[in-house]
Amino acid sequence: MLRYILKSVATWLGVIVIATNLAWFLAATFLDPRSNYVGRRPPMSPEQIDDILTPLNLSPNQPLLERWWSWITGVVLHWDWGTSPIGDSVNEQVGYRMWTSAQLLLLATILSVVIGVAVGVYTASRQYKVGDRVWQGISIVTLNLHVVVVSVAVVTVGRWINDTSDSRIFYVTGSRNSDVHGFFPVLVDVAQHLILPTISLVIITYATYHMLQRSLLLDNLGADYVRTARAKGLGRGKAIRRHALRTSLIPVATNVAFSIPGIFVGAIMTEKIFGWNGMGQYTIDTITRNDVNGAVAVAAFGAVATALGAVLSDILVVILDPRVRVN
Repeated sequence: MLRYILKSVATWLGVIVIATNLAWFLAATFLDPRSNYVGRRPPMSPEQIDDILTPLNLSPNQPLLERWWSWITGVVLHWDWGTSPIGDSVNEQVGYRMWTSAQLLLLATILSVVIGVAVGVYTASRQYKVGDRVWQGISIVTLNLHVVVVSVAVVTVGRWINDTSDSRIFYVTGSRNSDVHGFFPVLVDVAQHLILPTISLVIITYATYHMLQRSLLLDNLGADYVRTARAKGLGRGKAIRRHALRTSLIPVATNVAFSIPGIFVGAIMTEKIFGWNGMGQYTIDTITRNDVNGAVAVAAFGAVATALGAVLSDILVVILDPRVRVN
């Protein structure tokens, strides 16, 4: 198992290196950092703009390969991913925003998976009964709701609760208050900021896992090995838990593992609405600012997250299905 994981990690490291360097060449070719200084008053001359961008290794007047070598040397030797055209450190931006997104999106993903799988098992075991039809109706509605609609509704309810209780129970924007100190006060403050956006994300994402788990479990309930277990006297509930559920969880686990990149960079609208400065918002900022180094760092982060998801997926498959053996 360990040997297999090491081989997989080595393979994905090669993919990450290739993808990151390709992203740099594409970003350096098509993004124009000079646009950040065009239209300023008083206007800046091309020479003045070039004087600003050259020390940042962002001037298009420098040879492409020379800029690439300077960039890759900084990354390999100093883990320095460069600076933006306006002077922000890419390392600091990604380091801060990565954990901000993780705080919000990992919790929402865990809750969505747990709720979705639980509802999927419940509805599959009661196919076409009232509970199944009610939950399917709810999930179909939430699948068709836009994140903006859900977020506005959640914010409205949260503000109504605040007004009714005449106290600040929920915060609508931001990830935390910087003036709060102490372990428990900080914990409460983070929870107050986290609840509303987490509810919003869970509402729009749990249904995907519900529908997937229900469909897979229904397929497995008719499989030969489940019918054999039932014929030997095993009850329906135990047959589901011991046999059908474990097999049907494999595609769900794989789906979750490969959704890791999307967890960090995909919730752009949610971060925008609730004022969370995470990786989703940073992805938009790097494009609008023609930030070559920032865009490459986002691409590299996505590649690492994808590799992590792939390795995690393989491990989960082996854990869930003992018949799978790796060397």
